[in-house]
Amino acid sequence: MSSAGYIAYIDESGDFGLRRIAPIDGKGASEWLVLSAAVIRVENEAEVPRWLREIRYAAKNNQSQDLHFRTLTDRQKAIVCEGVANCEVRLFTVISNKKNMRRYKNTSAAHISNTRSWLYWWMCRLLMERITEFCERRNEKNGTPHAKLRIEFSRRQDLKYHELRGYFTRLMMQSNTGSLYLAKKEIKWSVIDFDQIQSFDHRTRAGLQFADVVASAFFQAISCDNGVRCNPEFAERLKPRVWKPNGQWFDAGVKVLPFPLKCANLSEDQKQIFSSYGYPDDKW
Repeated sequence: MSSAGYIAYIDESGDFGLRRIAPIDGKGASEWLVLSAAVIRVENEAEVPRWLREIRYAAKNNQSQDLHFRTLTDRQKAIVCEGVANCEVRLFTVISNKKNMRRYKNTSAAHISNTRSWLYWWMCRLLMERITEFCERRNEKNGTPHAKLRIEFSRRQDLKYHELRGYFTRLMMQSNTGSLYLAKKEIKWSVIDFDQIQSFDHRTRAGLQFADVVASAFFQAISCDNGVRCNPEFAERLKPRVWKPNGQWFDAGVKVLPFPLKCANLSEDQKQIFSSYGYPDDKW
């Protein structure tokens, strides 16, 4: 296994079902899927459990073995997000509104695999494009060209992680031959090590609980399920650690699909978090 210089902890909020989607279909799958990452330098790996303990202590959340953002009170959520924003992490999130994809089938993906999780893997690609760009920039700055990225997913039983390795292998071959489909950005393969893509139970990795905070905070900022009003406060508290190259979060640390969001017909409440992170005013 190559030497890791960075670790990306990845978790999601929402689901990737497309056959029935709320609010169009009432009790369908979630309108949104959010995939988020908390990235650290590998030398800080041993510090992450301590950071988490201190954050949970401040939020008075010590009853359970692990932290689940959705179970916290609003006061605790604010404290936890402030705590994460004070740690040495870099945060990334990809957000997909699925209403325009209702009942869509990806025939190309189905030809390769019977997986129903192609949307999740596609969002992983977008997330990795941004994370690997961040890591490659850090390598250039620090003079560490061989430092790789270790990728740790919060394990889901309905995902087969060897499919992601296969998908990334195909993407790398397409990149190398100049045949990449949708080539606005590419994964920076110099920092990818296929042997360092793993999955773990949420409770066993403090870093995965950080990723849960990020994904859940952004999900709460945009989700209006069951008539509950969305709340952007918690995601906004994460701003100091969301990747912001060239002075902007939008399309960097925060990626939104589709773009523009006009077809999603969002409420003013839902628009707030996107505007806060620099969504162009002329694209509503």
